[in-house]
Amino acid sequence: MADPQRARKMADRIKEIVARRLDKGIKDPRLGFVTITDVKVTGDLQHASIFYTVYGTDEERRDTGAALKSATGMLRSEVGKNITARLTPSIEFILDALPENAASIDRLLQEARQRDQESQTIAATAEYAGDADPYVKPRDEDDYDDEGEDDEDEDLGLDDGEPAPSADAPAGDAPVGDGFVEPDGGTR
Repeated sequence: MADPQRARKMADRIKEIVARRLDKGIKDPRLGFVTITDVKVTGDLQHASIFYTVYGTDEERRDTGAALKSATGMLRSEVGKNITARLTPSIEFILDALPENAASIDRLLQEARQRDQESQTIAATAEYAGDADPYVKPRDEDDYDDEGEDDEDEDLGLDDGEPAPSADAPAGDAPVGDGFVEPDGGTR
């Protein structure tokens, strides 16, 4: 296994050699406007995958792919002459879907922007489904209804001013002190 840094350097060198050779021209009328986007070399430096894009229609892409496939041997010998490696790697051309992916991402981003604008428009005119402030707040002494308290005292069978027995006190026992029972069961 070769050093990953050496594999990256070889990939960059192969990219330069193939791009220069394609720029000089291959005498194949099927070859379109080709851009080498990336080269990946395996860890053992025996195989190079060359990614390319073609400007044009699907038919031009197919024709360019066929032209590159037929020129693979010539391009491999060009690579072998210009690199300093014991073995020349085999070469494979792969059509890069970068433009299609970029167009798809642009379309998705535009759709997301449109949905954001729609949701902001809806949010600007939205109203609360229930109360404007749904959180329960502690009531003030003034908020209690005086008549309601008397009704509760009558339901318990108490006279006005007599405190209600606590849930902790046994039935029949009179409240101790001023009638307040602490949470721990004691009175004050």
